[in-house]
Amino acid sequence: MSAGHTAHTRSPRGPLMIMTAVAMFVVMDTMSKYLSRFYPVPAIVWARYFFHVVLVVIALGPRLGMGLVRTKRLGLQLVRGLLLAGSTLFFVFAISQMPLAETSSITFIAPVLVTLMGAFFLKEEVDTARWFAVAGGFAGVLIIVRPGGGVFSWASVLPLGSAACFACYQILTRKLANLESPYVSIFYSGLVGSVMMSLTLPYVWIWPQSPFHALLFVVIGIIGGLSHLVLIKAYDYAPASTLAPFSYTQLIWVTVMGYLVFGHFPDYWSLIGIAVIMVSGIYIATHQQMSDRQQRAEMRESAPGA
Repeated sequence: MSAGHTAHTRSPRGPLMIMTAVAMFVVMDTMSKYLSRFYPVPAIVWARYFFHVVLVVIALGPRLGMGLVRTKRLGLQLVRGLLLAGSTLFFVFAISQMPLAETSSITFIAPVLVTLMGAFFLKEEVDTARWFAVAGGFAGVLIIVRPGGGVFSWASVLPLGSAACFACYQILTRKLANLESPYVSIFYSGLVGSVMMSLTLPYVWIWPQSPFHALLFVVIGIIGGLSHLVLIKAYDYAPASTLAPFSYTQLIWVTVMGYLVFGHFPDYWSLIGIAVIMVSGIYIATHQQMSDRQQRAEMRESAPGA
């Protein structure tokens, strides 16, 4: 690796950008939860993806032209888009029924599920310590939902469904990473979600009750698109394994926003469960970072002339 590239990956811009992106996610989720009090969830998810596509086309279309829609893996892009839309649908249904912080925390089991799927479907090696982290992640979810303890409800299953869809989405994103432009992927993720949710509009659509609500419908899609563009730029400055721990700042923001906007603060046991999920996820991310460094070191040592 060149000295210039090394300095580039050490830039604080990557962590700052991913923390900005997840903060934008929280703003979008807060708006979605608010709108779910007045409108059907599928209509909110439709707005999220429709205006996402509009933003991406306006921002990238003039520069990329047909390159924005040209794909070598249309099937994978379609399945990936369906998984992301499914994840969002599960999540917005969940936050319409559950507190924001607890819902978001449960969805952070996704990196644990990715590790699990990587081991079983991609035959990736997982050491004992990471298996303990996987177990810890699931334990954190159980602490939050507390089955049999009077806290568990059917809605608690929804964020797990969101996390499962998102984990499969991440697995496909890995497969596409070296095959497709990230801008093509972000376009198709929005397009598929928009088309999928448009099919539900004749059955669920309710016109916005006020100009403020109409504005929120537009803004959640714009924030969704912008946040993904910021994420892409973040990965220009640092690898995913380096940035992943910083994504957990999202749990701080959802706790703050949940309290300020909806007056809900997680109870003692929920805070413990959130902490357990964070520790498990951060360990998996940092372990991956160390593995990436080791692989790069081995590649340098085995390179001709090393």
